[in-house]
Amino acid sequence: MEKKKILMLVGDFVEDYEAMVPFQMLLMVGHDVHAVCPGKKSGEFVATAIHDFEGDQTYSEKRGHNFRLTATFDTIDPAGYDALVIPGGRAPEYLRLNPRVLEMVQTFDQANKPIAAICHGAQVLTAAGVLRSRQCSAYPAVRPEIDLCGGKYIDASEQFDNAHVDGNLVTAPAWPAHPAWIRAFLEVLGTPICR
Repeated sequence: MEKKKILMLVGDFVEDYEAMVPFQMLLMVGHDVHAVCPGKKSGEFVATAIHDFEGDQTYSEKRGHNFRLTATFDTIDPAGYDALVIPGGRAPEYLRLNPRVLEMVQTFDQANKPIAAICHGAQVLTAAGVLRSRQCSAYPAVRPEIDLCGGKYIDASEQFDNAHVDGNLVTAPAWPAHPAWIRAFLEVLGTPICR
């Protein structure tokens, strides 16, 4: 298997499972994963948030773990990476305000490199302008943004466990979709998996 170099964009209050699980899974299968956050350096932490579905109109939020960054945002070159991962949570609403983050997403998309986004991670994709005429799954509250930017929203299954692939783009509605989302991302990456 060819080892891939993967960039993960996170920020404070990134969804805990949506950052931790793919980060660890990608390392487990032998890839090199660099987690970065604007304004922070390798070795620093971002706070995570645990979101859950507890019967309310939206998800609940609790403080999660500290997630250690493995690279420095200001020094990375997105051209040197094979793929991009954008977890959800509240971090994307801030990440999408950073012009360099948007340029990075556009760089990956223009090079047709794999991009995996889950939950509110689609907010970064909409702000970067890469969803026009593309299909994308996301947390349902993000649907208006996907529709307004010219994308086609793919509904979440009843259990929120589905993933969707549109070319180089692998998306999912929330952390219950991890098995389908990570499997699809590994397939797009060309990483062999057994079923």
